[in-house]
Amino acid sequence: MDSAQPPFESEMMTIIPNGKHSEDLSVPMKSLPEEDRFEDTEGHTAEVQEFLPHPDGKKPTRFTDFEGKTSFGMSIFNLSNAIMGSGILGLAYAMANTGVILFLFLLTAVATLSSYSIHLLLKSSGVVGIRAYEQLGFRAFGTAGKLAAAIAITLQNIGAMSSYLFIVKYEFPLVIQAFLHIEDSSDEWYLNGNYLVVMVSVCIILPLALMKQLGYLGYTSGFSISCMVFFLIAVIYKKFQVPCPFQEFHFNSSDILNTSMLVDSKSSHAEDEEELSCGPRMFTLNSQTAYTVPILAFAFVCHPEVLPIYTELRNPSKKKMQHVSNISITVMYVMYFLAALFGYLTFYDKVGAELLHTYSKIDPFDTLILCVRLAVLTAVTLTVPIVLFPVRRAIQQMLFANKTFNWVRHIIIAVCLLTLINLLVIFAPGILGIFGVIGATSAPCLIFIFPAVFYIRIVPTDKEPMTSTPKILAACFAALGFLFMIMSLSFIIIDWTSGSSGPSRGH
Repeated sequence: MDSAQPPFESEMMTIIPNGKHSEDLSVPMKSLPEEDRFEDTEGHTAEVQEFLPHPDGKKPTRFTDFEGKTSFGMSIFNLSNAIMGSGILGLAYAMANTGVILFLFLLTAVATLSSYSIHLLLKSSGVVGIRAYEQLGFRAFGTAGKLAAAIAITLQNIGAMSSYLFIVKYEFPLVIQAFLHIEDSSDEWYLNGNYLVVMVSVCIILPLALMKQLGYLGYTSGFSISCMVFFLIAVIYKKFQVPCPFQEFHFNSSDILNTSMLVDSKSSHAEDEEELSCGPRMFTLNSQTAYTVPILAFAFVCHPEVLPIYTELRNPSKKKMQHVSNISITVMYVMYFLAALFGYLTFYDKVGAELLHTYSKIDPFDTLILCVRLAVLTAVTLTVPIVLFPVRRAIQQMLFANKTFNWVRHIIIAVCLLTLINLLVIFAPGILGIFGVIGATSAPCLIFIFPAVFYIRIVPTDKEPMTSTPKILAACFAALGFLFMIMSLSFIIIDWTSGSSGPSRGH
């Protein structure tokens, strides 16, 4: 062998920009043991491109057309922000319909399943050296798998972004109206939700969505998390400020809430009934309990963002990304439980499906709650760019799979996506029902079904036979995803046919 030729060069996989191996998957890798091909025993970055010698001493092409530079902490902020969504406002209602113990059990189970799902994604990614959800689908099922993953990501995240902007459209005018102490509806432009959602999209969301790398959003994600921490602190504080039972605010009354006068005016029988409603229930089953299962099942949806965040992680390894995921899920688990617990202990059975609306029943002009609503709006707004990145990547994988990064295409896709979502929010007020169906189908695929079936197909049978414990667990996990899909669709159909309005799932 010529001394100038680096070892293994003739057998090295062909690497092309933007993280895609050549589609000729028949090129052998005989020079390295199977178990060491993409990941070393110490858990550090050891994909084949990075530890094989490279011609001319040049740095090998990595999974993307830029080197991952996002720190461990910023990656946690981004993934935590991707997990956290508007669904946190409905968790107190979920606890009221399950009880504290059952809610804690379900929340723990869902957090564990979400962590396991991410483990399957990372394990599959490590086997083939790919950090793109769509390309994992291609490796598992060819073009059909790639398109299925890309379409599911696109539909799920467009639905999520639309729901966030619906919140901006309907909540932002109420916040401004409350700050200005305007009791009656007004035709002023700054109280028009359509104008406000366009302004927020153009002035805040679009500049952030034009960032080249997802890692740059770590700072805004950190601020978004801080806003939700403020929300949590306010919920805990209000628990000790709001009396039980509480009296609803009336605009035609200038009297300040006086709990002692309220209690004295009631009969002893009424007092007994109120006391029963002011105590926590540990275990509850009612007609609304079943609706809380999908709410909790999708409380940790972040899977489309996991692999993009993994790609941009500095010195990435499967072990390091799993730590990012576990910490993010744990932080959100604690925040979810505390928000649900103290929200429930404030209103008990009187808590509404949207927690902040319940506070507004007491005093719509409460300065602290107004600040909290503004903080939640800020957090939701800053989450939209995080959710937009996987959609843009999915579109690029479907339409421009072999193209390198291009600023013009990057900007055009972002502008078109935001324009489409704004049009949906402005002109299709009933679109949330359609996105409910989309979420009930795409979310279980992304969380449960795809990670499991990709894992089963990608991990070689000589390493893990189909009868091995990991693959049996993965098959059960996929079956659980189908179960959640059937449950969610059933609840939506029941709502439509009966005319009732069950709690929205949210994310």
